[in-house]
Amino acid sequence: KSAKCGACGPGYASPLDAMKGKYCPREEILYLPCIYRNTGIEKPDYLATVDVNPTSPHYCQVIHRLPMPNLKDELHHSGWNACSSCFGDATKRRNCLILPSLISSRIYVVDVGTDLRAPRIHKIVEPLELFWKGNVANPHTSHCLGSGEILISCLGDPSGNGKGGFILLDGETFEVKGNWEKGEKVPSLGFDFWYQPRHNVLLSTEWGTPKVFAGGFNPADLEKGHYGRHINVWDWKSHNFIQSIDLGKNSIPLEIRFLHNPDASEGFVGCALSGAVHRFYKTEVNNESQEK
Repeated sequence: KSAKCGACGPGYASPLDAMKGKYCPREEILYLPCIYRNTGIEKPDYLATVDVNPTSPHYCQVIHRLPMPNLKDELHHSGWNACSSCFGDATKRRNCLILPSLISSRIYVVDVGTDLRAPRIHKIVEPLELFWKGNVANPHTSHCLGSGEILISCLGDPSGNGKGGFILLDGETFEVKGNWEKGEKVPSLGFDFWYQPRHNVLLSTEWGTPKVFAGGFNPADLEKGHYGRHINVWDWKSHNFIQSIDLGKNSIPLEIRFLHNPDASEGFVGCALSGAVHRFYKTEVNNESQEK
């Protein structure tokens, strides 16, 4: 639900406050990306609004559908224009959903602030914006930053080759500002990411080469190096790629999270193909992150 909590900014002061429901009431609305690509149904993906108020006569029902204006986008991990990263800024409001499209490389900005029960499209960032300004494509995970910007991980370049780069959007205009990463070194594959500014680190993971996985999974592509096996470590302040942690052959690490405690220097990553869940942590020696 789009909400602003008292005199503070969006979200919560801490994960513990979020779990306690402090400042904000229980959510009454959920937004779910619904995907038609590869189903044989020639319809646009849509955003479903679900009523989750237990006292509502429409509890657990879809009360609104917002179709996208294009076919075969494959909406993916949604994010907010502002969140707990901006909690201390009372000028920020969590009123737009960011919907990256994995296959088409579009990014939809959806207004949920005007009418939270009937969202509408506010802006569409077309693929050419990502191609020209960042030489990236296939956007995946979106996170808002304390700066007010929006950081989105990407899986490839405009030709469909693997490339683990990032794109930055302006949090007010939603214009593409360019790449987040600096320097010449960029991982060959990308997927999810999580950042921990208190430890000056961002960690990203690897899925596969977009022009390969777009047609479906073929085990033969594993031996050709088209699927990932690393956690990639970035310096948060300099935006430089500094280290890869190998999780083993045919692992394909996907979702990655630090612990809820914002001081924590450890977390977990799940691997799609190996089925393993790895714990990562920061070592005392040279402040390097290691995997166990």
